Amino acid sequence: MARVVRLATPPARRLVPDGVFDAFGWCDSDDLEWRAPVGSWDDATPIDGSDPARMVFVTRPGAAPFLPRELACLHAFGLGLTGEEALAPWAIDDATDELHAHRVRPRDALWLAADNLNALFWGLHDWAHFHSHGPFEQRAWTELQCDATALAWLWENRALVPLDEPSWDRVRRDVATLSRARFAGEGLALDESLLEASRLQALCAPPGDCARTTRS
Repeated sequence: MARVVRLATPPARRLVPDGVFDAFGWCDSDDLEWRAPVGSWDDATPIDGSDPARMVFVTRPGAAPFLPRELACLHAFGLGLTGEEALAPWAIDDATDELHAHRVRPRDALWLAADNLNALFWGLHDWAHFHSHGPFEQRAWTELQCDATALAWLWENRALVPLDEPSWDRVRRDVATLSRARFAGEGLALDESLLEASRLQALCAPPGDCARTTRS
């Protein structure tokens, strides 16, 4: 049995400088269909930058034939998948380029299979990539925007996941550690305020609306 959830993924504000993306928000994100086996959720997986296990974007029948594919059942378990195809996990960058080039909305082509918190976070991170095209020449900045958007979406959907505030904040702190290392690797310093909890909690709220922020 599969749990099917429509996660709200509203447009997030841009945090990074001009030029990091050449088509930021080229199409508005709205929601992401997420499926997980009933009773299998694991929220203890660390967010440490390793490849997410048991996560894949399953392709919708007849959609986006230009995407590199593998069998979905090689990566997602407990969902009854057999011959369904999925975006090859190594092809996230290819999908970002090709969905933009063909002007195919990600929601029309893909849904996410993920049974643990690490996988769900990286699925949301990739979902942010799919909606904002860039040359990927400023990796630390590019990943920061996608990290921030994924964290904002996790906050937005915390009741549905479910995810309590301390667990969300643990993810935020893990992600900040990864981001700090990326910036250091490029000889840059991370502006820590970009990943502050209050800023992320309000990232998808209309300007001036603080209703979604619970702490300063």
